[in-house]
Amino acid sequence: MSTSTPHISLRDFQQLILQMYGAKDVARGIDGTFMWLMEEVGELAAALREGTPAEQAAEFADVLAWLTTIANVARIDLTAAVAEKYGSGCPGCGHLVCACDNAEKP
Repeated sequence: MSTSTPHISLRDFQQLILQMYGAKDVARGIDGTFMWLMEEVGELAAALREGTPAEQAAEFADVLAWLTTIANVARIDLTAAVAEKYGSGCPGCGHLVCACDNAEKP
């Protein structure tokens, strides 16, 4: 039995979430799903303040899953969106290693 963590691409993860929850997610819609995402973001904030590394990791996974769910409902390909926005470097300055002023949002 292998104890290594399986590798999963963003595209594969989005397809997995769609397969597992797609029908429920579409029925709930973007607004309802967004509220679940916000709840998970709150749980992540609490875990970052006082949780164990395992609890933090689980909350990061939950936030990513709910964000992916919203993308599925909105019919957004996250892999394409990430590649378009960040594939050539920082969207603010264009460098691979961000050179934006620290006071700016890159």
